[in-house]
Amino acid sequence: MAIDIILILTAIILSIVGILGCIAPGLPGPPLNYISMLIIQYQYQSFSYLTLIVFGILTALILVIDYILPIWFAKKFGATKQGIWGSIIGMVAGMFLTPIGMILGILLGAIIGDLIAGRTTSQASKSGLATFTGTLMSIGLKLMISGTMLVLVVIEIISKSI
Repeated sequence: MAIDIILILTAIILSIVGILGCIAPGLPGPPLNYISMLIIQYQYQSFSYLTLIVFGILTALILVIDYILPIWFAKKFGATKQGIWGSIIGMVAGMFLTPIGMILGILLGAIIGDLIAGRTTSQASKSGLATFTGTLMSIGLKLMISGTMLVLVVIEIISKSI
C-alpha cells in the first residue's frame, strides 16, 4: 500500500515539474509528463497501448521541434548568430526574474545580439520578434502536450481512487 502512494505521488510530482519544465529551460517538460503516464500505467494498467505510443511519439517530436522551431523562425527572418545567442543568454538571465522576465529576455537578447552584429534597429527588431515568436510557439506546443498528459494522469488517479 505504501508503494502505491509513493508511485502516485511520484507521478503527480513529475507531472507538475513537467508543466514547469515546459517554460523553464533545462527541465525536460514533456518527457517528465510521459514518465508520469508510464508510472500510472504500471500502477493501474489503465492506458491503452495506442495512447502510450501516440504520446511517446508526440513527446519525441516535441523535443525535436523545441530546438528547431525557434531557430527556424530566427533564420527565416534573418537573425544572426549573435541574435540567436543573445536570445539564449536573455532567456537564461530572465529566468531569475520570472517567466515574464524569461520571455522578455528572449526578445531583448535577440534584438541586442543582432544590433551587436551590426544589423539596423528595424532588422534586429524583426528577427528578434521572429525568434521570440518561435520560442513562444514551442512553449505553447509543449504546454499543450504536457497539459494533456497531466489531465490524463489526474483523471486516472481520481477514477481509480473512487
